[in-house]
Amino acid sequence: MEDNKQSRLTRHVPSTLGRHVARRLVQIGVRDIFGVPGDFNLTLLDHLIAEPGLNFIGCCNELNAGYAADGYARACGVGACVVTFTVGGLSVINAIAGAYSENLPVICIVGGPNSNDYGTNRILHHTIGLPDFSQEMQCFQTVTCYQAVVNNLEDAHEQIDTAISTALKESKPVYISISCNLSAIPHPTFSIEPVPYFLSPKVSNQLALEAAVEATATFLGKAVKPVLVGGPKLRVAKAQKAFVQLADACGYPVAVMPSGKGMVPEHHPQFIGTYWGAISTNFCGEIVESADAYLFAGPIFNDYSTVGYSLLIKKEKAIIVQPNRVTIGNGPSFGWVFMADFFTALAAKIKKNTTALENYNRIYVPPAMPVRNEDHEPIRVNILFKHIQNMLNGEKAVIAETGDSWFNCQKLHLPENCGYEFQMQYGSIGWSVGATLGYAQAAQAKRVIACIGDGSFQVTAQDVSTMIRNGQKSIIFLLNNSGYTIEVEIHDGPYNVIKNWNYTALVEAMKNGEGKCWTCKVRTEEELLEAIETINGDEKDSLCFVEVILHKDDTSKELLEWGSRVASANSRPPNPQ
Repeated sequence: MEDNKQSRLTRHVPSTLGRHVARRLVQIGVRDIFGVPGDFNLTLLDHLIAEPGLNFIGCCNELNAGYAADGYARACGVGACVVTFTVGGLSVINAIAGAYSENLPVICIVGGPNSNDYGTNRILHHTIGLPDFSQEMQCFQTVTCYQAVVNNLEDAHEQIDTAISTALKESKPVYISISCNLSAIPHPTFSIEPVPYFLSPKVSNQLALEAAVEATATFLGKAVKPVLVGGPKLRVAKAQKAFVQLADACGYPVAVMPSGKGMVPEHHPQFIGTYWGAISTNFCGEIVESADAYLFAGPIFNDYSTVGYSLLIKKEKAIIVQPNRVTIGNGPSFGWVFMADFFTALAAKIKKNTTALENYNRIYVPPAMPVRNEDHEPIRVNILFKHIQNMLNGEKAVIAETGDSWFNCQKLHLPENCGYEFQMQYGSIGWSVGATLGYAQAAQAKRVIACIGDGSFQVTAQDVSTMIRNGQKSIIFLLNNSGYTIEVEIHDGPYNVIKNWNYTALVEAMKNGEGKCWTCKVRTEEELLEAIETINGDEKDSLCFVEVILHKDDTSKELLEWGSRVASANSRPPNPQ
């Protein structure tokens, strides 16, 4: 009894604001926080790293820290980064915007000005030279779902809890600014063991759910050859398992939108590939576009995913299921119906129909394997990806950088439990370096394979050093094809040519005699096979960096088709006024 009393007393001993924030992060599953120190966040960092469950990973710049938090959130469910006021905040904001576009809960913490400076008309360093400190917060308003400026202790606990719970609820980033002089101060609201906050469960409107299921079952029941297509919002809706349940029940062929790759199990017997309009997986596009009904689960239709608005999809044949709404054809539309609830209920009601799957199996011809390179012939990109395919298993994850890696990685067939991530909506080149750092830190049971073009790598290369420093064992394939190849295929010009680096020497310089890191250059298929043998053998516990020298015009056929269609969409003349 005395022990319980002692425990209750300990629980209510005040903690500091910095430790309170750290414990809240640990409570929601954050074990690592990425950041860059600066004078406004140094005391805060002292209190964050004093928390045994939280590890600070210092990055080379704020942009990469934000990308790392994005990658971490993809593997762990939530990520966090910490930077300094304005110079740090405005550097990280591009990464936060990317996380917002991809529906990732990232807690962005900024060390803010001293609380005494608010409202004093003083000018501070790291600002634009005006006595108004709100510029940074205003910039974050459009790329976060909640902004908290903590400059007094009284409501700090409430602001922090509201910000963190809103990030989890909305699955979007939030911004928290903490005055630099508050982190070390205790307050009665920061107990040693913070009282857990409560996230109220999202429950579908039962009448709307029943009506949506009834209408959908009727609509699909009239179709002869319906199909299912998984989209990127399956993750934010936490509906992947329910989607598989529906697929099992209905027997339809299952395709995935390009931005949804990795969210639908590709070992499923009904899986037919990527639906991406004119550049779909062979036979997949034909089955989807010839269907008389299609259910899209969490789609995003933008100019990239529609290949320059060229999809042959008719609205009246489509059921669009968003995370909290179901729309059937041109109407009706049912709101406050949550995707996972909807799929589970529909699976119990839907009639099995395997017609479209039988049609697919009738027309399907296995893909031809790329012809083997001649001995000592320069390696081709399709040969490279044939061998990357053979490296994949359930203990790997693929991260695909914006560029031709999008299209080459899209063609990889993912074994069961193999992770897959890319940033299609935002498409920020260089994202994958930070994302690989963050994802590998969160998913330590997996070995990450990152495919990065030379142009993208030059944007964010520095944080390979952070991977080495933290003992990560990822595999980076650096595709050196002498420039911004994806942009060449959209619109070429002298600006798409970049200075060639000695990439392996750069990574060796980062290693600088410390840490486990192995590099090599590959020019032929024989050299690639030797490199893969080393990666899987002697260097299986090292960061492996393989620079693959490719011809500048060696691209996937999909990029050629996609580039010409996106170029056509971009260059439409203005409508007559």
